[in-house]
Amino acid sequence: MLTLSDYPVIYDQSVAWGDMDAFGHVNNVMYYRYIESARIFYMDALSIFEQDVYTVVATNQCKYISPLFYPDRLKIGVRVEEIRNSAFRMSYLLWSESQQKTVAVAEAVIVCVNKQSMLKAEIPEIIRHKIIEIELSVNHLI
Repeated sequence: MLTLSDYPVIYDQSVAWGDMDAFGHVNNVMYYRYIESARIFYMDALSIFEQDVYTVVATNQCKYISPLFYPDRLKIGVRVEEIRNSAFRMSYLLWSESQQKTVAVAEAVIVCVNKQSMLKAEIPEIIRHKIIEIELSVNHLI
């Protein structure tokens, strides 16, 4: 299993009281919100929002390993596992500071879409290069 040191981008996320559900643990929907925030943090590092493409989540999944509770802080590792013509696959590792372990792992496929036509578009070359550069910072070869 990968560790946080295998991820070039680490996002800090606080668990809020309101993130818990009636069963007293963080609701599964919140994991996707945490992952979204971590994904946007990575996208900001790419400056992808300055490009002529939108990024759309085509698929996503999350494997829950251990329940989360308030209060806690997560460190969410983000990395790109695969680059395709118009999409890339990202993976996430959610590490609980209070439990000192991985509590979930997740994955998403992100598709680039032309802002005008709303049709699938190639990943801009500058973004492709930035992804590779970021991933190489932890010796991750795509």
